[in-house]
Amino acid sequence: MERALAAATSPGLPAGATVLVPVGSIEQHGPHLPLDTDTVIATAVATEAARLLALRDHDVLVAPALSYGSSGEHQDFAGTSSIGTDVLHQVVVELTRSMRTWAARVVLVNAHGGNLTALRGAVRQLTDEGHDVSWVACATEDVDLHAGRTETSLMLHLAPWNVRVDRAEAGNTGTIEELLPAMIAGGVKAVSPNGVLGDPAGASAEEGAVVLASMVGDVVRAVGGA
Repeated sequence: MERALAAATSPGLPAGATVLVPVGSIEQHGPHLPLDTDTVIATAVATEAARLLALRDHDVLVAPALSYGSSGEHQDFAGTSSIGTDVLHQVVVELTRSMRTWAARVVLVNAHGGNLTALRGAVRQLTDEGHDVSWVACATEDVDLHAGRTETSLMLHLAPWNVRVDRAEAGNTGTIEELLPAMIAGGVKAVSPNGVLGDPAGASAEEGAVVLASMVGDVVRAVGGA
C-alpha cells in the first residue's frame, strides 16, 4: 500500500485507514539549523512510524505536513513564519473533519511545543464532536529546549546537508521553569539573543538516530498499542 497520502489515488485508499499528520513549524532554530527543523522531524517520525505499523498490518497513511505552526515566541527572528494558535486550531479542526469523512482515525504528530495549545483545544473540540482523533508529541525524556544538542543530532541524522556545523553555538542553557516568565513577556530573544535554548556541542548523527527511534516508538504505541 502507498503510505504517502499525497502520492496515492482516491480509489486506491484503503477503507478505515489511520492518517498521521505531521505538525511542525517554520521558525528560527539558531544560527546553524534550518527554519523547517520541526517539520522535518515530525515528517520523519510519522513516516517511519507508518512503515513499522504497516508491518503489523495497520493501514496507515502519512499526510503532507502542516508546516506553519504557532511560533509567535520566535517572531523577533527573521524567517519565522507563524499562523498563531487560533488559526492553527481551526486548520486542525477543519482538516480533521474533512479527513474523517473517509479515514477511521487521525493522529497529529507534533514536533513544536508552541503548537500545544492549538492541538489540545482542537482535539478536545473534535473529540466532543465524535471524531477519533489524537495527538502525539515528538519528545523524549531527556531533550534540551530549542536548537540544542537533541535537535542538532536529529538534523545531522535526517538532513545533515542543512546543518551549518561551523555556526553552531550554545545559547541559554537554563531550564524551562527558569526561562518561561521572561519568554512569556518578551519571547525567546529576551532570554537568548542567538535563539538557541541549550547547547549543540556533542551532537551527532548517531545520537539523532537513537532519539528518532524513541520518538517513532511513541507514535507506534499510540497508534498500534504496545
